[in-house]
Amino acid sequence: MAEAHNPLEQFEIKTLIPIKIGEFDASFTNSSAFMVIAVIAATALMVFAVRPRAGVPGRWQLLAELSYQFIAKMVSDNIGKEGRPYFPFIFTIFMFVLFGNFIGMVPYSFTFTSHIAVTLTMALVIFVLVTIIAFIKHGFHFFSFFLPAGVPIVLAPLMIAIEVISYFTRPFSLSVRLFANMMAGHTLLKVIGGFVVPLGIFGVVPIAGLVAVTGLEFLIAFLQAYIFTILTCIYINDAIHLH
Repeated sequence: MAEAHNPLEQFEIKTLIPIKIGEFDASFTNSSAFMVIAVIAATALMVFAVRPRAGVPGRWQLLAELSYQFIAKMVSDNIGKEGRPYFPFIFTIFMFVLFGNFIGMVPYSFTFTSHIAVTLTMALVIFVLVTIIAFIKHGFHFFSFFLPAGVPIVLAPLMIAIEVISYFTRPFSLSVRLFANMMAGHTLLKVIGGFVVPLGIFGVVPIAGLVAVTGLEFLIAFLQAYIFTILTCIYINDAIHLH
């Protein structure tokens, strides 16, 4: 019985379709399945919700348009007009993380954003692309990013070391923030939910707590998608303007 209520059991990766390529395990797992579901759900919202193009938009079309405007404003505020070419990439990141977080709130589903392997892979892709953008825009002048203007020569070695370490730790801080928040929240939900049945009629207290934490977790799910996306915008802005 104790094993059934193990709060970490919900994060277990399970193979659905085993695929072996030599020594490489490319199996289709429950994590892969819910990534596909998140992509399909986000695509369906954006494609089918706006297809009618009604003069008075329905709730789904309104939601799709608000999502588009929300990210468009985020890109404009944090990157400027130079950020327009990167809007599709940024919008895709936001929708993928958001739907992954929200779908993971459905009972008996799986939250792939609670795994460091997933969030770190996304963060590394962003890191590499941002670095490529910086080199394309500025060439070797990009290295001036690691020495802020006006720094005394005597402090240059220290500042360069700090800036280089800060730059290369970006993907790790970006990935850990998302994974840790989602994992902690879902673990807390599982722990509180485990007290409901054993307490019988007194389970009303953990039920109330479960409802409150669930509402908070939905808010966190949105905020983490927002933070992940806005940090991506900031990194792209740094690559373009070398701030």
